Amino acid sequence: MTYTSLKAVRGALLAATAFLACLAPTPAQADPDSRGTSDTWLVLGVDQGETRTGTAPGRLLLCDPPQGHPRAIDACAELTAADGRIAGIPARDTYCPMVHAPVTAHAYGEWRGRPVEYTETFSNRCLMEARTGSVFALDGPRPS
Repeated sequence: MTYTSLKAVRGALLAATAFLACLAPTPAQADPDSRGTSDTWLVLGVDQGETRTGTAPGRLLLCDPPQGHPRAIDACAELTAADGRIAGIPARDTYCPMVHAPVTAHAYGEWRGRPVEYTETFSNRCLMEARTGSVFALDGPRPS
């Protein structure tokens, strides 16, 4: 009986995906008057602790149309209302536990052609989400 490792299967799937991507037809030229995703994108990450370690995987957020993030529609709406400024998102009125478990949120990219660079450390994840809305809710949708 032959056993295949998970690493080998992942490698084969990655190679097959790359091969199929090369075969896909090139999309038609976009209308120059339409706003594309090339000038509105953010790479978001959350690290445990009070410094940016870079060990957490980043997530790409695109907003034209919203994609690449578990709560992309909400995050894009909040960023649009704050003109792309993460610090400009209104804080949610919520109760958070007084537990010191610091997290550092970081983002870089472009919002409507303007560079974005953001790093802030919060006492815990609840305070981070209360202050930044859905932008750094990278773990998936939360029940309402």
